Amino acid sequence: MSTLSIPAADGAAFDLLALGALVTRLDPGIIPFSEADDYQLHVSGGEYNVAANLSACFGMKTAIASAIVNYPVGKRIESAVKKAGVTPFYKRFDHDGVRGPNMAIVWSDRGQGARAPVVFYNRSNEAAQRLAPGCFNWDGIFAKGVRWFHSGGIFSALSPTTPELVIEAMKAAKKAGAVVSFDLNYRAKLWAVAAAEQGKSAALAEEEASGTLRRIAANVDVLVGNEEDLQKGLGLKGQDVEAKGKLDPCAFFGMIENVTKDFPNIKAVATTLREVHSTNRHSWSAVLALDGKTWLAPTAELDIYDRVGGGDGFAAGLFYGLLSGKDPQQALNLGWAHGALVTTTPGDTTMCSLDQVEAFAKGGSARIQR
Repeated sequence: MSTLSIPAADGAAFDLLALGALVTRLDPGIIPFSEADDYQLHVSGGEYNVAANLSACFGMKTAIASAIVNYPVGKRIESAVKKAGVTPFYKRFDHDGVRGPNMAIVWSDRGQGARAPVVFYNRSNEAAQRLAPGCFNWDGIFAKGVRWFHSGGIFSALSPTTPELVIEAMKAAKKAGAVVSFDLNYRAKLWAVAAAEQGKSAALAEEEASGTLRRIAANVDVLVGNEEDLQKGLGLKGQDVEAKGKLDPCAFFGMIENVTKDFPNIKAVATTLREVHSTNRHSWSAVLALDGKTWLAPTAELDIYDRVGGGDGFAAGLFYGLLSGKDPQQALNLGWAHGALVTTTPGDTTMCSLDQVEAFAKGGSARIQR
């Protein structure tokens, strides 16, 4: 791996710019959907969550490039983005009053004990699917000064045009000297549906997804993804992901050579390690390969309130550490700690303070703070 160089903060308008879909997540708590009458609404998005976390918890200057629909749900989302302190760059769409385009809905309960969480989507006629190259003035945005650009596999799976937009943005980011990161977040269901809309089979969908994600990865400096993401998303060979313990980093570290062989541009790869004992009890760790060396976070036993968003919480804490000049072990531990704490609160984005994250990263406990 070549060395990761972090741009200085001086004069930069944004520490991080994310590109992705904004969605609403409807959460009935521990009540199964078929029995639920009440839902909490969380504003989310795999890419947006990182920007929101960096702003709300870590005090960094962040932005999101996304689609927004001019109707009440869009207004609700805009309000949440503003509250999180994230600067928006919106491509706006008008709603026709009947069919859309719409802001997507993710339905996700929390499960309980032996009952796993359930996640399903309503992304029909989603505005973000319409985003394509040319929708944003990247030269103008990056001229403001952007240190880090981030996107992910969920947004890339939405339509044939979204990955092309990701690549367009990444090339502009590289031209401007920003670090480029990508969370593989491989979701076979999303790739299969997008392919089916074009009359393609599920087998072909996986093959095309891998080809698309490999084109994206050729522009990436920092890659987030576990060994399954690397195998299915990038088509890399590796160990059977079930052959090793969930907290054993060997399978992940064993694939790093394959990553750097195929993508010499990638300077860092990181992921969380999670062993699920029950919906509410997880063992949690994380790993980082950076500049040819590897680091392992501690293992914590977590009491989970809402597991959704933990991975994005990890990415945000890791990026904060690297942007702040922390050494790799410190940066990894900050990501591990923040991801853990995000799972203790409802919703997809952080409700944690930097003091809490730093204390946990240093081995702090849950003793009452007076």
